[in-house]
Amino acid sequence: MGVLLECNGLTKRYGQKTAIENLSVTMGSGRIIGLLGPNGSGKTTLIKMINGLLKPTQGSIRIDGEAPGAYTHGIISYLPDRNYLNKRMKVRQVLDMFSDYYGDFNRNKADAMLTDLQIDPEMKLRALSKGTLEKVQLILVMSREAKLYILDEPIAGVDPAARDYILRTIISNYNPEATVLISTHLISDIEQILDDVIFLKDGHIELFAPVDEIREQEGKSVDALFREVFRC
Repeated sequence: MGVLLECNGLTKRYGQKTAIENLSVTMGSGRIIGLLGPNGSGKTTLIKMINGLLKPTQGSIRIDGEAPGAYTHGIISYLPDRNYLNKRMKVRQVLDMFSDYYGDFNRNKADAMLTDLQIDPEMKLRALSKGTLEKVQLILVMSREAKLYILDEPIAGVDPAARDYILRTIISNYNPEATVLISTHLISDIEQILDDVIFLKDGHIELFAPVDEIREQEGKSVDALFREVFRC
């Protein structure tokens, strides 16, 4: 398992507030990793720095050996926690745009997922429910053949019946040599697909361990351990 993502001494400050402080972590290829922590723990800040949307105050990030930039944008498939698409566009037009922009976008895979979820490609995004719009965004992200998938709250706005399909979509549609980094509050729903978890608290890593190790050594689920560590 090679190193895909490496953060060294990473710090991000907003004025007097420190969101991430001296964080160092290495993530290998071929893993599904849960990035878990309460609101304000620094998850979204970390994700944005990995994506090159924020610059660290100190420290460095390397993805596949490169600092965030043109190369890493081409190998990261990112699902933000907020809608970023033009709602005047049709679903089909958004897929056309991704097909034109990303050379690794698999249009056949995207069309198949639309069919599975019974989403009409001629519908405008503004006519979709919040949950359906999030499904469209996930389809766009998971239809790329990326090296690193970063999903920020991918199942927060969808109904429970759709969550199993989305989790199956994540497992079955990513490059098995790639890494998936998932930030979520719905730990019990998603821990079944996770290989490793990171507990983030006040900008520091409290725990980074394989899920199987947690169950064996702690004798409890990831969700139960999270509630204990963070007193939820």
